[in-house]
Amino acid sequence: MKTEVLLPLIAYLLLVFGLSVYAYTRREQGNFLTEYFLGNRSMGGFVLAMTLTATYISASSFIGGPGAAYKFGLGWVLLAMIQLPAVWLSLGVLGKKFAILARRYNAVTLNDMLFARYQSRLLVWLASLSLLVAFLGAMTVQFIGGARLLETAAGIPYDTGLLIFGISIALYTAFGGFRASVLNDAMQGLVMLLGTILLLVGVVHAAGGLHSAVDKLQQIDPKLVSVHGGDDVLSLPFMASFWILVCFGVIGLPHTAVRCISYKDSKAVHRGIVLGTIVVAILMFGMHLAGALGRAVLPDLKIPDQVIPTLMITVLPPFAAGIFLAAPMAAIMSTINAQLLQSSATIVKDLYLGIKPEQLANERKLKRFSSWATFVLGLLVLLAAWRPPEMIIWLNLLAFGGLEAVFLWPLVLGLYWERANATGALSSMIVGAVCYTLLASIDLHIAGLHPIVPSLSLSLLAFYVGNKFGKQPRETVLKPS
Repeated sequence: MKTEVLLPLIAYLLLVFGLSVYAYTRREQGNFLTEYFLGNRSMGGFVLAMTLTATYISASSFIGGPGAAYKFGLGWVLLAMIQLPAVWLSLGVLGKKFAILARRYNAVTLNDMLFARYQSRLLVWLASLSLLVAFLGAMTVQFIGGARLLETAAGIPYDTGLLIFGISIALYTAFGGFRASVLNDAMQGLVMLLGTILLLVGVVHAAGGLHSAVDKLQQIDPKLVSVHGGDDVLSLPFMASFWILVCFGVIGLPHTAVRCISYKDSKAVHRGIVLGTIVVAILMFGMHLAGALGRAVLPDLKIPDQVIPTLMITVLPPFAAGIFLAAPMAAIMSTINAQLLQSSATIVKDLYLGIKPEQLANERKLKRFSSWATFVLGLLVLLAAWRPPEMIIWLNLLAFGGLEAVFLWPLVLGLYWERANATGALSSMIVGAVCYTLLASIDLHIAGLHPIVPSLSLSLLAFYVGNKFGKQPRETVLKPS
């Protein structure tokens, strides 16, 4: 094990637990469900920006994306910047209206919002099942990414790294709840910023300067400095699909959407849009540029996804490498804790209390059940990651695209189309889920487009057609009280 690399990481994990203890003391006050799952709707602008950014940015932004930039060159850096409006879209489209209605309905989860809007228990059960299946797959991939990172960069065996990583996240999320999650997200966002800047400066210095790095890329392959990228991979259909999958479609991700019902006031959301967009810009540009320029430093890597851990060890002093190691770890941990908490909320609030509403008054039992549900879910994901199948990475893409195909139109049209009804929403969910699963499973790209594009198109059509046959909602459903 590399002690100098591990010391900053240990300090970081201790700080994570310290924030969780603080959050645990705060959660003893006020309504438990609102506090545990939403932090009492008290997020300010800075925390909102950081938690939304940290939730959105996962292992793919620190490992997979830079690996693709290493393989395809500077064109991929431009492609990555397509994600820049993600925070603005999430808070701008859902934002204020979502938060106002959530307070009116006293909604704690995304499915609370869907039930209040569409008055369909079947829709809630379908949404809950989709969310749990997708999140279990997505969290498993993140656990594997965290353990592999510790294995590559710090010399910790995979099984040991998985235990450290998995138990840490399960514990601090289970006992700290949403407040621990967002406080740690705020800190993790700062860690990611610091780590990104450190690595990019180190890579440029190791390459002999920016001009020298670009010259070396051109000598390796002129296409690495072209807008079309290596192998001419960056076609218009590919770029359009990428934007929909990782930017526009993010509006439909439940763990992103729930952040839009947890902030304090209008000032917070305005500040969150500005700060969040700036943070996303720095992280996306910095990490992908480091990956692309890394080929000038390490031209012979066989596995592109290894570029960031290898660069970290190569261009940074051991202690600085330890600080940077905390950055991708923070990205992974912040994504997992958001998904873990959302899964727990689905089990406790949407499923358990949906069957036994009388237990809502039993706060002591709810506290115990919520903490244990979160902890046990974390352990189940840890076990799933223990001996992963080789192709589990595709499950991550399937999970996120599937969530977007299921949730995007019921959320957006539920907010902005007063005549939207449960039949339309259910039709959209089913068609979106089935279409995306089939197209992704057989790897069919119609006209060169990613499966998310036809899936969202067909689910939108299904919403419109289904809406013609369903019962119209109450006229007051979207009106102010």
